[in-house]
Amino acid sequence: MALVAQAVTFVHQYIYSWLHTTPTKTPDALKLGILSTAQINAASIIHPSRSHPSVILYAIASRDICKAQKVQKQHHFTKAYGSYQELLDDSEVDVVYISTPNGLHYEWACKALKAGKHVLCEKPFVSNAEQAKKLVELAKEKGLIVEEASHWQFHPAAHTWRQILDSNQYGKILRTDASMAASPAIPAGDIRWDFNLGGGSAMDMTYPLSFTRYALHAKSPETITSVSVRASRTDPRVDEAMFAHLDFEGPQGNRVHSRIYTDMARDRLVGLVPRVWELPSIEVETENAIIYFYNALMPHLYHYIAILDKTTGETRYVKQYEGGPFWGSTVTSTGDKGGDQYWSTYRWQLEAFVSAVQGKTPAFWVSNQDSIWQMESVDAMYQAAGLPVRPSMDESKE
Repeated sequence: MALVAQAVTFVHQYIYSWLHTTPTKTPDALKLGILSTAQINAASIIHPSRSHPSVILYAIASRDICKAQKVQKQHHFTKAYGSYQELLDDSEVDVVYISTPNGLHYEWACKALKAGKHVLCEKPFVSNAEQAKKLVELAKEKGLIVEEASHWQFHPAAHTWRQILDSNQYGKILRTDASMAASPAIPAGDIRWDFNLGGGSAMDMTYPLSFTRYALHAKSPETITSVSVRASRTDPRVDEAMFAHLDFEGPQGNRVHSRIYTDMARDRLVGLVPRVWELPSIEVETENAIIYFYNALMPHLYHYIAILDKTTGETRYVKQYEGGPFWGSTVTSTGDKGGDQYWSTYRWQLEAFVSAVQGKTPAFWVSNQDSIWQMESVDAMYQAAGLPVRPSMDESKE
């Protein structure tokens, strides 16, 4: 289950930090500012930054100065701010990581770009496709980098998985089936249930759609066969769960049927046992094989790519924790090729982001256009379900 995997990642990152000394920071190290004191920060950006020689934990901001100061002390930031704007006004900050609620991504990413900061923004990129287009255009206008934190795509396992699919060794892709669920359920009162903050399973659990589009090199869906929603009990505009059947154009030009399932309140087994073993995964059926990527979300913890050959009935297993098609020939910030097998998906992502900010060509990159297609796909699923597209908190100001 996704929340369990996230919790284990926190532990994983603490252990990694404890076992490995913090590298000496380079003279030109980027000064990082973080907007919000969200729980995800420790695993997603703080520990990865600590292990990167070209990133300094410089500033943390919260709307509650006491919270910011607590995190500052705990993780040894240079400064703490009691508002997001104060951090953006600090000329020393080079790059900003945004982990605010979904509905605030667009507002603060725009403000960060206007303040001259490069931006790494948590997923989902923004609230809807129109905002995604505006944000990308603003980044181009300012000559700055804005990147959606689709962290799983930066891991070597994801690259090896797609290399297998792209090899054509197993024929054309016929269908895909991707899922992500929370069991036990996301707690009541969590911001992920708030429509105005960009809540909903398809928004927050954007990964199955991302897995699918990545496997197929796809844009937005060609057609949507059906979308069924189990609505939140407190707000019918919010999807507690979504079951979508989409058709994409496959990499060989054929139509591929894709099932996507997201669920923020997955039922327990026999009403008692949380389904903690159901980690976010995707199955891809080709003409000659069924290829299953288990735990595609956080493969650094554990994963496998199972390839069932339809002809022989035999199953082959593949794992990739470092190196791979993109990173294998790349000299990373550690000075060695291929990276470190203990790096989390977030650490691989930071490696690429820093390279891009430094004017280098990263080993792997999620294009801004891909983030636009992702939001177009989310919008299309909501519209097909008869639900409103997610608004932005500052939409009335536009």
